[in-house]
Amino acid sequence: MPAPKNTASRSLLVTSAVLSSLVLTVPVAHADASPSASPSATPPATMSTVGGARLGQSGTQVDLASGVPVLPKDLTARSWIVADAESGDVLAAHNAHWRLAPASTLKMLFADTLLPKFPSTTTHKVVPSDLAGIGAGSSMVGIKEDETYTVHDLWLGVFLRSGNDAVHVLSAMNGGVDATVREMNQHAEELQALDTYVVTPDGYDADKQLSSAYDLTLFARSGLQKKDFREYCSTVSAKFPGETTKNKKGKTVRESFEIQNTNRLLTGDSDVDVYQGIAGVKNGNTTNAGATFTGVAERNGRVLLVTVMNPEKKEHNEVYKETARLFDWGFAAAGKVQPVGELVAPKGTASASARPGSTGGGTGQAGGGDGSDGSGSGTGTAGTRPVASATAGSGGVGVALGVAGGLVVLLAGAAWLVNRRWPLPDLVRRRR
Repeated sequence: MPAPKNTASRSLLVTSAVLSSLVLTVPVAHADASPSASPSATPPATMSTVGGARLGQSGTQVDLASGVPVLPKDLTARSWIVADAESGDVLAAHNAHWRLAPASTLKMLFADTLLPKFPSTTTHKVVPSDLAGIGAGSSMVGIKEDETYTVHDLWLGVFLRSGNDAVHVLSAMNGGVDATVREMNQHAEELQALDTYVVTPDGYDADKQLSSAYDLTLFARSGLQKKDFREYCSTVSAKFPGETTKNKKGKTVRESFEIQNTNRLLTGDSDVDVYQGIAGVKNGNTTNAGATFTGVAERNGRVLLVTVMNPEKKEHNEVYKETARLFDWGFAAAGKVQPVGELVAPKGTASASARPGSTGGGTGQAGGGDGSDGSGSGTGTAGTRPVASATAGSGGVGVALGVAGGLVVLLAGAAWLVNRRWPLPDLVRRRR
């Protein structure tokens, strides 16, 4: 399948300089620490073919034609995907539709569903019922009862610290956890993310709660159309309101404390460098899911999405290391490799954006293997959502990457005059 061509030029006006950013070493947040057994360590024989028939096949799908770099040799994740965020082309994938526990990467769907509902300046005073039902061992940002927070504060807690307490407060504002879960499942269906079944809005391990590398990539792609989503997911550090107290003089005061993003490709760590061009998106880690991560990065005008689920290799920060290697491969292979499938558009736009030859039915399969040690996650038999059939929908989506805090470059007045089917904000901001 030939790569899609941009029909107009791009022009970018750089209006500010690079700001400094701290290399942070806080521990990875966990949505859940409770154990959960895995029914299977291998992908099912039948998986969804949404986005193309090859994406429903097990093992690695890639067309290694002449001039295409070989994939990294040391990938151990159960499932992964490399896709062009703008065209929607899937450059390579491994068990893309394997339905696995998603951990806190599911918060991307939570944010994409709820972000439009509340202005960032809306305030909410937390009551005890708002924090009911949070799972033991959950990652928390530190929300206190009887304190008032802005929606902006709460979303920073969700994205930076993966705070399940912030998720539950926002869910309470939205009519409760059950209503939020229902809306998330409806939104997943609209996005054609049919591998996904939501039980908890925060990604805490739950029976039948499943997603896939393919679906998580759809959530990121959809969320990145929203300016506030881009800003939150790419914020390196922020101030979060603390508890109201009285000082020595008896005056009521409320100080703040710093929170840092737990996305190691965005912040760096002792064994992981900040990835060039990274701009989000979301990490997760639970007993059942293992480590999961979806990232977005831009290099030389090309924007890629990579999702990695549950590396078998249990080294420190392994999910970020494998993601970085897949990003490197994707940027080297883009424009040379024939796609093996596509990221479909939401139902409302699919028919208008279909393009010929986008079923991902090319030949050539490299790799195989299940890449798993059986250390926990569900299979397609656990959820109640049926395995999806093939669709003719197409991506054709443009992603503007927003950056807030830390190391940023502002590209003001940028005219991305390419053939996009979803609107972009006037202000394009990107991390380099």
